[in-house]
Amino acid sequence: MKSTVESLEPTKVKLTVEVTYDELKPSIDHAYKHIAEQVQVPGFRKGKVPARIIDQRVGRAAVLEHAINESLGGFYSEAARENELRPLGRPDVDVTRVPDTDDTSGELHFTAEVEIRPEVELPDLSSITLTVDDLEVTDAEVDERVTLLRERFGTLVGVDRPAADTDFVVIDLEAKADGEVLDSVKGISYQIGSESMLDGLDEALDGLSAGESTTFTSALVAGENAGRDSEITVTVEQVKERQLPEADDDFAQLASEFDTFDELVADLREQAGQQKEQGRVTQARDLLLAEFDKIEVPLPSGVIETEVHSHLEGEGRLEDETHRAEVTEEVKEGLRRQIVLDTLAEKLSVKVGQGELLEFLLNAARQYGQDPNEFIRNIDSSGQIPGVVAEVARSKSVVLALRDVTIVDGAGNSVDISEYLAVPEDTEDDEAAEGSED
Repeated sequence: MKSTVESLEPTKVKLTVEVTYDELKPSIDHAYKHIAEQVQVPGFRKGKVPARIIDQRVGRAAVLEHAINESLGGFYSEAARENELRPLGRPDVDVTRVPDTDDTSGELHFTAEVEIRPEVELPDLSSITLTVDDLEVTDAEVDERVTLLRERFGTLVGVDRPAADTDFVVIDLEAKADGEVLDSVKGISYQIGSESMLDGLDEALDGLSAGESTTFTSALVAGENAGRDSEITVTVEQVKERQLPEADDDFAQLASEFDTFDELVADLREQAGQQKEQGRVTQARDLLLAEFDKIEVPLPSGVIETEVHSHLEGEGRLEDETHRAEVTEEVKEGLRRQIVLDTLAEKLSVKVGQGELLEFLLNAARQYGQDPNEFIRNIDSSGQIPGVVAEVARSKSVVLALRDVTIVDGAGNSVDISEYLAVPEDTEDDEAAEGSED
């Protein structure tokens, strides 16, 4: 098989492929066999009809068409591999020559225009410096942790005064629109300032005492009337404040394994430091991705258009041009990063082991609340495994890249996060796939 590549755009090529008759013949033989199993010819058992009879009854042209349709995808994939192409979308195939019906030596010629992953120039990882936060834990941060812990052991006590921010209230709510009651609830406990219910509720409650009511306008957030503007009447039944235990040794013994409050504070300070240290890993990752986002990447317009159309069609919003613009930008950003990380994975020779793939799938199944076995079967049957392998490789490539960049704190001191960058060692027996392709 001969093949040549012509570059049409930075993200699009034209692949010209010439397949000899000998290379096509196995598909022709298979076509005869398949057709023989489908047709019934008097005097011949099903599946035993000779090729010359099929030519007479069905036609040699139909056999060739069957063979070409069956083999075209394989020839295209083989040519793409030989030319080290990385297709991003479906090819637009045009068959330009087929063997004559009376020819047993003619060739199959076809062209395939396809959008590919563009060549991207990555920066030298050793030239990248990332500045992460310092590890210093302030007294204010420790005080905040102490307060949160005291709140866990606090008690709610009724008070005879107007409600204020952070107070707890027991309220009744009624929503009306055009004189019709849309919804009503009674005896709900709510903390002012939590912003966890209706817009405007916190402002309406501030200053109300038990037995007082007020009305405000807000959009409902749940039920069949979700999103509808309504007149909301809120009535306060009780006002409560949270009384916190004293920050002393007795509290330390109640809330922890420590005997003294000073020991508890020291432990909370250490926890804050550990959390900051772990947070610097995520911060470094985000900073590195931000550096990668600066790389110029030519984007395949056809792939973007197809993805946007599929997204909008799934939402039933094909005519929403404003939303189309938003989705288009999201798709562009996602594809840009995908191309960069695929290039990085290839540069770092990232491989994905079976164990890594399985762990990713199990975590995904748990995230979606599905049975792991069923989830993996669905992913496999829908042909999504290569895409999952690529996604695992992208994540792994970022972890590996963080080993090669320079990370410093605000004062310029070197920061070592290597203990958080462990990845499974690749083994030949455990290898699933190269992660840079999907």
